[in-house]
Formats: sequence, C-alpha cells, structure tokens
Amino acid sequence: MDIESFREYCLSLPGTTEGMKWDHLCFMIEEKIFVILAIDDGNRFSTKCTPEEFDELTARDGIKQAYHLTKRQWVQIENLDVLNDKELKQRVERSRELVLAKLPKKIQAKYA
Repeated sequence: MDIESFREYCLSLPGTTEGMKWDHLCFMIEEKIFVILAIDDGNRFSTKCTPEEFDELTARDGIKQAYHLTKRQWVQIENLDVLNDKELKQRVERSRELVLAKLPKKIQAKYA
C-alpha cells in the first residue's frame, strides 16, 4: 500500500482526524492517537497493541517496540510494505479499537 492509500484508509474510519505532532503525521480519534507515521523517515509508523499481540507482532521481521511509547503496548513497523494490505488495515483498525476502548462510554457510543 502506498502512503496516499494508507492515509485515505485511515481517514475513512469513522471519527478519524489527522494532524502533525512531533514532526509526525498522526491519525486520531477524539484527539487520541492511534497511528503515528514518520513520513520523512521511510514511512515508519507505530500502532497500539495489547501486550499479548506485542509478542506475536515483534517476532516478525520489520516490527519492534515503538520508542517513546508505552512499553509492550505500541509497536513500530518499519514501513508500509512489512504487512500486506489486509494485515495493514487490520492493524490500523485494531489500534483504533484499543484507543477508543479507553475513552468514556458516551464517546464510544458515538462510534458503535
């Protein structure tokens, strides 16, 4: 998947906004980041995961612990080619779900 298709996919998810933070492109729901993308650094990006998913994901080539983010709850993916399109979409959706689940029930209901 190329960067523009990735961006369009992220923005197609209900309630998603984009913005720049720390010189990275971020995709957010209710101002909470679920994907952070280093456009100027080979399209390296990070997504939220569960501690259980962390071990499975980091066992794969091109995926490791995300720097400066909660340990064992965020992974950094080397580039958009590490995962196939289906896996990439699933990873983004899962990250969004995890972030949304931490928001108040009233906000979660808006996106149910």
